[in-house]
Amino acid sequence: MTAFGDFTLCVFCGASPGVDPRFMEAARRVGSWIGTQGHRLVYGGGRSGLMGAVADAALAAGARVTGVIPERLMALEVGHVGIHDLRVVSSMHERKRQMAEAAHAFVALPGGLGTLEELFEIWTWRQLGYHRRPVGLLNTAGFHDPLLAFLDAVCAAGFVRREQIDQLIVDDDPERLLARLLAASPPDGRRADLRLT
Repeated sequence: MTAFGDFTLCVFCGASPGVDPRFMEAARRVGSWIGTQGHRLVYGGGRSGLMGAVADAALAAGARVTGVIPERLMALEVGHVGIHDLRVVSSMHERKRQMAEAAHAFVALPGGLGTLEELFEIWTWRQLGYHRRPVGLLNTAGFHDPLLAFLDAVCAAGFVRREQIDQLIVDDDPERLLARLLAASPPDGRRADLRLT
């Protein structure tokens, strides 16, 4: 387990709030847990939707918050300038690289295409052996039930092995999921196991 106070969680989630208020509540609970447990947040740097809710709750609970946002999105004035460290980078690829390098574990909340892409890329990197860090999926209000059913179908069709599916830690309770990710985090932390080149 990573030492207390030296755990950085990377959160992938929507820049929109979604239609169900439980999505925003879950995002706030994720941010609050990070701060109250003495950990750190790295995320996509946005100020709106679930992204903003996670960051604001983490800040309010005392967490150090790092956001990584591409220049194009910053130019559209969606960057959260109230966080400790807002890094403006040249591309989406650089954004994801910096987030991956900073994090001990990863979790996806409800979100759209970008959230799903980030989840599947970091999960694929783990499956291919580029890192050993845990990847989680917060299934708030059954949002990801169709995705989980599709993954079962992909497995049944012979394209993914069951042990690969089982690498994804899924829970519908924010605090329980985050505690599971902390417990599953490798002891050597962020950088020793990450090999992206």
